[in-house]
Amino acid sequence: MPLDPKTPAQTNAALMARRKAALPSGLGQTYEVFAARAEGAEIWDVEGKRYIDFAGGIAVLNTGHRNPKIVEAVKQQLDQFHHTCFQVLAYEPYVELAERLIAKTPGNFAKKAFFLSSGAEAVENAIKIARAATKRQGVIAFGGGFHGRTLMGMALTGKVAPYKAGFGPFPAEIYHAEFPNALHGVSVADSLKSIEHLFKYDIEPERVAAIILEPVQGEGGFYAAPPEFAQALRALCDKHGILLIADEVQTGAGRTGTWLACEQWGVAPDLITMAKSMAGGFPLSAVIGKAEIMDKPGPGGLGGTYAGNPLACAAALAVLEVFEEEKLLDRSKAVGERLRKGLTALAGQHKSILDVRGLGAMIAIELFKGGDITQPDADLTKRVCAEAIQRGLVLLSCGVYANVIRVLVPLTASDAILDEGLAVLGESLKAAGA
Repeated sequence: MPLDPKTPAQTNAALMARRKAALPSGLGQTYEVFAARAEGAEIWDVEGKRYIDFAGGIAVLNTGHRNPKIVEAVKQQLDQFHHTCFQVLAYEPYVELAERLIAKTPGNFAKKAFFLSSGAEAVENAIKIARAATKRQGVIAFGGGFHGRTLMGMALTGKVAPYKAGFGPFPAEIYHAEFPNALHGVSVADSLKSIEHLFKYDIEPERVAAIILEPVQGEGGFYAAPPEFAQALRALCDKHGILLIADEVQTGAGRTGTWLACEQWGVAPDLITMAKSMAGGFPLSAVIGKAEIMDKPGPGGLGGTYAGNPLACAAALAVLEVFEEEKLLDRSKAVGERLRKGLTALAGQHKSILDVRGLGAMIAIELFKGGDITQPDADLTKRVCAEAIQRGLVLLSCGVYANVIRVLVPLTASDAILDEGLAVLGESLKAAGA
């Protein structure tokens, strides 16, 4: 798409030079590209180059860039007011959004919800609520999990580099168990045994407030928690009076083919965190849970200045309408099936792709040297992503071994866009020597 002739010419290189001079090096940037405009599942940079977006702002744009219904809802809210601080002067969209999310959340019990600004805030508040409700301090998370960049978020995160390196000490009473990962030889039984080992070696279950997990590990590599594992955790938590927290920051809002991934467990968590795609790109997160648990913190114990911003609430309500009107849960499944078919075909052509996996449209491939399970290939993964961006495809890597390529394309993307992106990925794998 050509640039507006009235706009001064800019280049990615010139903007990167300014960025490096003004911003800290710890603020990473995957690609040296600056966006100028976006629509649906496509982005154009400041030089006019077009990209297919298989990253979705890291799982934020399930409803696509600049979805018209969301844009219009935010404009209407902006014409009324854009901030009061909900704890000072409340507004109806916040309450309506809580009601609608509660109705979509699994569990045959009374629920309540409230809003924050980021996924890390939601996780922190879920831990606060769990500790207030149980009068316990311990929390069990899982290796490979990602729960945010705040101190508590980093403590819960089960990956040192780059998230935790140099930032300690972290909050106490956080413990990590193994996450089930059949590809890498960790069974459900192994994972449950690792929790029992924590009870034996580190903390008695009577001091554990909560167990927190992602239904599908995001940054950790798109490994899904098997339903039987979630069911075993539910039984374990019930036995010991522990709360089960599902961190749905990345999986939520329809990415896995259901509104929440934990709907596929067959059991309900006590608390759920959401963020990312729930407001279509506007900063909003949520904690949803059993009413009796949510009511444990006293007045003033929960909240935030910008939490549940009216613009973000309007956007989130529009997201719900888009999901209903465009049947995006069905589309999520269809997108996932098309991606899986295409990626499986690529795996047949490249022996370095040892696994194609995912739930719904949350799909990934994992790369190994020569197809050897003992040799995760992070270097090849980097080369593939580098080749893809040059060809106009935005990809994200992830995984404990940095050898996973994940796809988080907007669910509104057309089949033609999906196929075009898969073709570019195939070209990039070939060019990278996969």
